[in-house]
Amino acid sequence: MDMQALVDRLNETATAYYVYDKPLISDREWDALYDQLVKLEKETGIVLPDSPTQRVGGDILPGFTPHRHLNRLWSMDKAQSREEFAAWLHRTKENIQKAGFDDPCFFGVEYKLDGLSLCLTYQDGILVQAATRGNGEVGEGVLEQAKTIKTIPLSIPYKGRLEVFGECVMRLSVLEEYNKNAKEKLKNARNAAAGALRNLNPKVTASRKLSIYLYGINTIDNPPYQDQLGELNFLKQNGFPVSPYHKEGATVEELLSFVQEVEDARPTLDFMLDGAVIKVSDMRFRQALGYTDKFPRWAVAYKFEAEETTTTLKRVTWEVGRTGRVTPLAHVEAVDFEGVTVKKAMLNNVEDIERKGLALGATVYIRRSNDVIPEITGVVKDGMAIKAIVPPEHCPVCASLLDMVGPNLFCPNRFCAKQIEGRLSHFASRNAMNIETFSDKTAELLIKHFNIKEADELYALTMEQLLTLPGFKEKRARNLLTEIEKSKRCKLDAFLFSLGIPGIGRAGARSLASHFGSVDALRKSTAEELTQIGDVGPITADAIVGYFTDSVTNSLVDRLLAAGVNPSWQSEERAQPFSGLSFVITGTLPNMGRKEAEAFIQERGGTASSSVSKKTAYLVLGAEPGSKYQRAQALGIPILSEEELLKLGESNE
Repeated sequence: MDMQALVDRLNETATAYYVYDKPLISDREWDALYDQLVKLEKETGIVLPDSPTQRVGGDILPGFTPHRHLNRLWSMDKAQSREEFAAWLHRTKENIQKAGFDDPCFFGVEYKLDGLSLCLTYQDGILVQAATRGNGEVGEGVLEQAKTIKTIPLSIPYKGRLEVFGECVMRLSVLEEYNKNAKEKLKNARNAAAGALRNLNPKVTASRKLSIYLYGINTIDNPPYQDQLGELNFLKQNGFPVSPYHKEGATVEELLSFVQEVEDARPTLDFMLDGAVIKVSDMRFRQALGYTDKFPRWAVAYKFEAEETTTTLKRVTWEVGRTGRVTPLAHVEAVDFEGVTVKKAMLNNVEDIERKGLALGATVYIRRSNDVIPEITGVVKDGMAIKAIVPPEHCPVCASLLDMVGPNLFCPNRFCAKQIEGRLSHFASRNAMNIETFSDKTAELLIKHFNIKEADELYALTMEQLLTLPGFKEKRARNLLTEIEKSKRCKLDAFLFSLGIPGIGRAGARSLASHFGSVDALRKSTAEELTQIGDVGPITADAIVGYFTDSVTNSLVDRLLAAGVNPSWQSEERAQPFSGLSFVITGTLPNMGRKEAEAFIQERGGTASSSVSKKTAYLVLGAEPGSKYQRAQALGIPILSEEELLKLGESNE
């Protein structure tokens, strides 16, 4: 692609992204084209007048009142590797020394939030304007929209002229809750925030329940601070929410370790990040370093490897789960995510396909987070050969006529082979009956060769039968039979979880076991009684009652008990020193695995939570902790080592 073509393509996609919030390509693809253009300009010495390397952002969206910022809002230089960051750091320190400073230089590391930049102007302590970043000099006035964001103070103690800026985001939990009842569901949190602020109706903005995090001051009369920490403290003192993460360091190793912390925390956060920002802390050094035509020399954005790219949707198959739900699975043109080749992506249901406008042959966005199955997040543009995705009328496994329940398709045939396989695997799983040598393949063989339909039939299997199965020798068969026999002596909560009652997970099963103490007592319970248990709502209560009044599933429980399964619950045998206490584990513990530590806490009456809050009683600290550690310190939550946890848990036993 020649220079003019690169410039045209980048400008076209930048306009779609920044002005109309309708991205045409992924961030990774845009960055690759931009880097190609930068390289070409350096090699040729030619810079076209409309090159995107010569400006900060895009044009103003028509329909809003233009607002000129008191001072220019800059773009950010970027580093995409450890080497690039190390070079930037060395260059920055060298320039500070050249400016005549011998003082040590510290740098602050913060989250690079993925939302919409917003600038707030205060006069005499009153919010008088809010504006988007626009092209850095002129943005769009969105004061009435901003006033609907509850985390933005309408008045502040500081009475001088003040212009602050930050990132407006929609929390992922808020997005999930919004989409539960929304007629038109939102595709992602970033576009949801941008669309809300750029909507002419402030009621729409209010409905999105946006949040804002401030990270800088653009204009202030006589600043009462000398460094970044002081700047953040000034913002907090005036009632502004600031970036939840801030650490300072001086060496490349130290700073990169903070960047890694940010990246590691990314999947656990309630908002989207696309990198970390590193800034020179001392304001004197910032002033000495100054700016280029596009960005400050005293800050850089360390961009994480993009988690989203584009590909072609080739076909959709339909998978049957243990509950009978039939879920669409997308097959796409192979794409690479950090060395992992992805060819499949999960879709939620028929409604998900319709909402995202998906069709075979379409170019789609695909996102991968950690090691989970990737998700298609939307359509980029129509492909050359479009074909509608037609949901099946019959089960792809047993050919039963499917039922539509809400947005989901269900196979009504309990004895569909895939449902049986799923139920048997769940029954035997580690957190249920814990039949260690049992696998999905084992379930498949038992269904195929012995026509097994329900879990109670496992207890009637013989050595002679198992030896006829492909791949089963005497040792394997004996081990399986031993594990099946051992599973008869089980805890009540594990047994209840193994049944696969709709809405009952491990925690719910534990609550039911603790409350009722026996299968018989649970069977006799009413929906009204069940809803008195903290973890059980009306829908789950009805599901539990329905399970034990349904002749098929209730009979299964009878047969399991008759086969010798003996679920017990003797809570009096163990003291409950953690009763009512919430624990959070962070980092790697020296001796216990995460699941083992959580089980230790739960067996003693405590709750193992995934996030730190004011309700957290203790943080259990291991090696290489994440951002939960800083959060706990900020809230003054007591910190325990693994050894201290064990002592505390055994103190009353």
